[in-house]
Amino acid sequence: MFKKIAPKELKENPFSLIGDKWMLITAGTEERCNTMTASWGGLGVIWGAPAATCYIRPQRYTKEFIDQEEYFTLTFFGEEYRKALSLCGSKSGRDIDKVKECGFTVKTAECGAPYFEQAELVLVCRKRFAQALDAKNIPQEIREKWYPEKDYHTLYIGEIVEVLQK
Repeated sequence: MFKKIAPKELKENPFSLIGDKWMLITAGTEERCNTMTASWGGLGVIWGAPAATCYIRPQRYTKEFIDQEEYFTLTFFGEEYRKALSLCGSKSGRDIDKVKECGFTVKTAECGAPYFEQAELVLVCRKRFAQALDAKNIPQEIREKWYPEKDYHTLYIGEIVEVLQK
């Protein structure tokens, strides 16, 4: 169902892919994983390799999984999954089994990272960098708008090691 492609073969616009369609950030194992919806991130090249960036607030349950694992996935879905993505962005995996609630089927990449069979596109990422955003380096107006709780994101950079596309 999925075919492996090179990152340079991606045809999607990253701005609409991440900002409009949203993505699920997922980490853990096939037996125990957690996922969350995100609309902040990027795709590019760093340290000579294709890479993805994503941002996770400290209170998110998925952050615990990302911090523990070497690999994570970014998955993108068709519009028919918008309701499921909304649920994954508004509920905590501490309280409900989001995978079960959404009817997703967990699959694993060659490295063991979990992703969902229902996705259209999967980016398998090897975690290469993580750093909490430092409030003093964020302009005041951005802190006021996006961080009223002072819960600054952690930035993750993942080297894209596998791309799976339907």
